[in-house]
Amino acid sequence: MPSNAPIGVFDSGVGGLSVLREMRQLLPSETLLYVADSGHVPYGEKTPEYIRERCVLITEHLLAQGAKALVLACNTATAAAAAELRELYPNLPIVGMEPAVKPAAAATRSGVVGVLATTGTLKSARFAALLDRFANDARVITQPCPGLVECIEAGELQAAATRELLQGYVTPLLVEGCDTLILGCTHYPFLRPLLGELVPPSVTLIDTGAAVARQLQRLLAQHDLLATEAAQPTRYWSSGEAAQLRRVLPILLNEEAEVLSI
Repeated sequence: MPSNAPIGVFDSGVGGLSVLREMRQLLPSETLLYVADSGHVPYGEKTPEYIRERCVLITEHLLAQGAKALVLACNTATAAAAAELRELYPNLPIVGMEPAVKPAAAATRSGVVGVLATTGTLKSARFAALLDRFANDARVITQPCPGLVECIEAGELQAAATRELLQGYVTPLLVEGCDTLILGCTHYPFLRPLLGELVPPSVTLIDTGAAVARQLQRLLAQHDLLATEAAQPTRYWSSGEAAQLRRVLPILLNEEAEVLSI
């Protein structure tokens, strides 16, 4: 695989763009391909079997576009499909996501950590294993957030309905003394400005986008796949309405681009 081949990135929708943003910052020479599986969003309410089927189809599409590596920019997809994808494509560098339980447990001062995530992520065996490994010294309170992904998909980052929904999810965690908040879905970093208005400055917000970019950098270096030429413009696909992704790209990434259907 040539080192200047692109990297495939996908998510159930636009959330993975928060990870793509971190990848661009750390690896500006890398060419990126992005698939928003918005026709099937949210993954958090789907079965693991359904998610695995979608992940294989999208991976095949990205490989057909010449992808040299794959980033599952979705906690729910990682929990459901990462192991199977690594079995199916043993020579493909694959980076997944998981909620930042370890750094959150290290960061908390009150000993109470809150997790905002999708139902699928919170129910997964992978998340349970994370808690067993890293959260022994902290009390972890989980909060499923139905409806939040859909608000971000629509680009409604400051809408009254989004604020009301988020307030309802965050308030119980604050009441319990949470001083560290894990953004356990790649969509949620786009709500950092709104969260900054809803939680005290003393509450630490943690997501894993930057850590994923660093892991990708390590894997590419290990496989001698770091790009040596200037990056090409990012290419986008959506399984939902291409026009909708085109509309929210300026809101989420401050850019305009063509979006193809998949």
